[in-house]
Amino acid sequence: MLDTPSPRPRVSDSPALHARAMADLRFIRETMENASAFSAFSGPGLSVIGGIAGAAGLVAHWQPGQGRWLVAWLVAAAVSTVVGALSTAWKTRGLEQPLMPGPARKFALSLAPALFAGTLLTIALARAESFSLLPGVWLLLYGAGLVAAGAWSVKTVPQIGAAFMLLGTAALLGPSEWGDWLLIAGFGGLHVAFGAIVGWKHGG
Repeated sequence: MLDTPSPRPRVSDSPALHARAMADLRFIRETMENASAFSAFSGPGLSVIGGIAGAAGLVAHWQPGQGRWLVAWLVAAAVSTVVGALSTAWKTRGLEQPLMPGPARKFALSLAPALFAGTLLTIALARAESFSLLPGVWLLLYGAGLVAAGAWSVKTVPQIGAAFMLLGTAALLGPSEWGDWLLIAGFGGLHVAFGAIVGWKHGG
């Protein structure tokens, strides 16, 4: 008795199998990307930081001297740092995640050189009484740091960083009178927008 050949797979099964395999690969890739990205920013925390910067910008704008202007911004930076640390700790605790996973450490190490350079340039420019250059320097370096650190975070971070860099370029090349308003637009407005995006897309 002759063996009957086994039936071949129907041609219509191949596209369905391929589509399912592609969907599985897409799911695995997205899962790995989400697991490796630092997304522990707190949306409300970033919005509060933006509010602090906006208020500080208005206060600084009406200060009688450049020294007081600088103090207003430095106080705002210190308060914002505390708010950022506490809000990030609160979010990671709520999600039962470690505060400093691998991507978070890489993010911090990538951002640190730009912040360190900004600190030194702030001291040098303040000693030279070149206060009008500070808005552009702060915005440009902070943006560059976010672009670099964004390699370890969600894709919104380098996009926000690029926006900071554009504002910094405008502050450095435009009239000095733009400085305060560009600082408010950047550290105030962009942080509020960043916080809204994070709150909406990345778990609060």
